[in-house]
Amino acid sequence: MTFATKQEIKTLGNYAYSAIQKHSQKTIKLETPVKKDKDPEALHQMRVGMRRLRTAVTGFSPAVDLQKPASDKNIGKIARTLGNLRDLDVLKETLEKLEQSHLPRKEKHSLQTALDALSKQREEALVDVKSTFKDERYKSLKHTLKEWLEEPSYQPLAYMPIQQVLPDLLLPEVSKFLLHPGWLIGTQVEGQVEEAEVIIPGKWEAQRVEQELATNGDTLHSLRKQAKRLRYQMELFTDLYGQSYTACLAEVKSIQEILGAIQDSVVLTQWLADVFNSEIRSQFPTLASWLAQNRCKLWQQWQPLQRRYLKAQTRHGFHLTMLHPA
Repeated sequence: MTFATKQEIKTLGNYAYSAIQKHSQKTIKLETPVKKDKDPEALHQMRVGMRRLRTAVTGFSPAVDLQKPASDKNIGKIARTLGNLRDLDVLKETLEKLEQSHLPRKEKHSLQTALDALSKQREEALVDVKSTFKDERYKSLKHTLKEWLEEPSYQPLAYMPIQQVLPDLLLPEVSKFLLHPGWLIGTQVEGQVEEAEVIIPGKWEAQRVEQELATNGDTLHSLRKQAKRLRYQMELFTDLYGQSYTACLAEVKSIQEILGAIQDSVVLTQWLADVFNSEIRSQFPTLASWLAQNRCKLWQQWQPLQRRYLKAQTRHGFHLTMLHPA
């Protein structure tokens, strides 16, 4: 089914086309700079662009008719390959900053050993990225998107006014975000089921945070990823909502960034342990203590947001905001 664009009517199809066009063109344009591997920012922007493209394709799936090469699954595989290389760049930036810090000389020397190991891993990851650009999956994705943008095909829902269907697009992702088990990590439930109350203990010390992350870190990281998915989807429609929507989006971004900083610190610790095949405290006692204290500070930043989003008023207000486009 083809869809005739009418500029005077903002339809679901109009928004789908604009989003897919914007993110596909911006992302594919970065392929050459990424292959040249001279600017880490190009890789970062292509990774983000691929994720945003994935969000657009998934979020507008009820309205668009895209062939399999442009599916959520295929885009996800390409994004993960880019992500593997980008994650190593983030590690490199972190290690280089640490090497210039006030760590003991012995630990700085060990960091150089770690940087050498990371350099070898990065070479392999770069080969994977360049191979991906030659793969049929990536070529088919580019071809499919190009053909669709030249002659877009839609499903019947594309004719619906965007404001009429917008809450239905956003609320499923909002529900996944608000119902995620990560919100309950580090909490205590008091009382019976009928009158249960969720308590968030305060004054956490570093050791307690470390124990919680060791047990439930993956779940917390999963909440971070869900926050990112929701953020990308919400950013598609900022022009259709007011200030309360902007405030909700800002909080989702804060949640993503704080949990992301915790995860980056955990990943660094695990990576160093793997490189030296030992607990990080034996090789980097000063650094290990500093990282643990930093994670504790991040946890203290996370708890007010956790407490706020476990309140019925906050969750109800979030839903009401999505229900009322400007």
